[in-house]
Amino acid sequence: MTAAVCVDVGSTYTKSCRIDLDTGTMLARAEVPTTSATDVLAGLDAAVAAVGGRPREQRYVCSSAGGGLRLAVIGYEELVTAEAGHRVGLSAGAQVVHVAAGPLDGRGIAALRAARPDVLLLVGGTDGGDAEVLLHNARRLATARLRLPVVLAGNADARADAEAVLTGRRVPVTVTENVLPRIGVLDPGPARAAIRDVFLRHVIGGKRLSKGGRFASLVRAATPDAVLAGVELLADLTGAGVLVVDVGGATTDVYSALLPDAESESGPRRDVAGTLWRSRTVEGDLGVAAGAAGTVSAATTEKVTLPKLALPDSGQVPTAERDRELAAAAAVIALRRHARGHSPGPGRPRTKGRDLREVRLVVGSGGVLRHGGGAYVLDSALSDIAGGWVPPAAARTVVDERYVLAAAGLLAIDHRLAAVALLNTL
Repeated sequence: MTAAVCVDVGSTYTKSCRIDLDTGTMLARAEVPTTSATDVLAGLDAAVAAVGGRPREQRYVCSSAGGGLRLAVIGYEELVTAEAGHRVGLSAGAQVVHVAAGPLDGRGIAALRAARPDVLLLVGGTDGGDAEVLLHNARRLATARLRLPVVLAGNADARADAEAVLTGRRVPVTVTENVLPRIGVLDPGPARAAIRDVFLRHVIGGKRLSKGGRFASLVRAATPDAVLAGVELLADLTGAGVLVVDVGGATTDVYSALLPDAESESGPRRDVAGTLWRSRTVEGDLGVAAGAAGTVSAATTEKVTLPKLALPDSGQVPTAERDRELAAAAAVIALRRHARGHSPGPGRPRTKGRDLREVRLVVGSGGVLRHGGGAYVLDSALSDIAGGWVPPAAARTVVDERYVLAAAGLLAIDHRLAAVALLNTL
């Protein structure tokens, strides 16, 4: 038997599972506290040992410890290339903390610095289109002393000059294909791969989560990137639309993999920023622990009731019931935003909505769902008829109780058959 160990190093817990690569069978799984206060390798090694990992077995590791990947996007026009870059950044597993469009000035640089990104995605202009804004922004970034690695994915005709400007000031630059080579044509793959590479080379080590280089050498992706890879493979496997709602302590992520629509690709409904059929949104104000206050606030705004928490003696509500209510509200609101589209904050472009009516599989994820709240949370989200979107009418619901999606995403490239077999156990 040939086995491998998949590990997800989260901010709170490190989850591991040992997989038989010949059959895709999960042999064991465990979770231990993440040891980010000292060295994350201690928790990682403990998680590997807990599932019986052997010294020569392969390790596949993803990480969201230390806040994961914080990405800023600088584009040419808010509704076109900046929005295209925003969508690509989310699909790469990043938390997009800042989006700006047009020529950068002093205030723009100050706002960028205040957002504290780990990586900057610089886009602008379709191939053969406007080059001046991309070059202007490259010059401003070169002199801003931000010390950020840059992924340059803009106008092909201006990329070489923009790269020269940045490298001339010793700014680390990774050059890749344009995220929007033509109006309405979104090409996320090359930029997504480049962001992943920069995350592994510059960010993991820079967060000082571990001494030495072993942890950085083990990590293969940001956790949301691995999960989206698993969602994409699941959609390919089922041949149907897939929706995943992951409710965490601080954030709630929604992933959707939809079937392409010919009219949306080339008809009158075509989106000028392109359509990303496999997509992710991150709601940084929705969660059940650190994000609880944001969930309650958003529920008030959206008129989502929290039955247990609305009682006069709500302070006496058991923790499990309280968390279940918060998780249900977070899922409802996150799905409304994902389906309708919304503005994540001041100065940020409005995200485009998603038509989820044809989704046939809905997967719930997150600690509250895994510990008995899954049916309640998913039923609440899919019975939402007041949110301004149309829920899928004929979807099967499951809870990813064993962290299958992240493990399958990690295995998808090197061991696709094992990943497929693993997904078949959902």
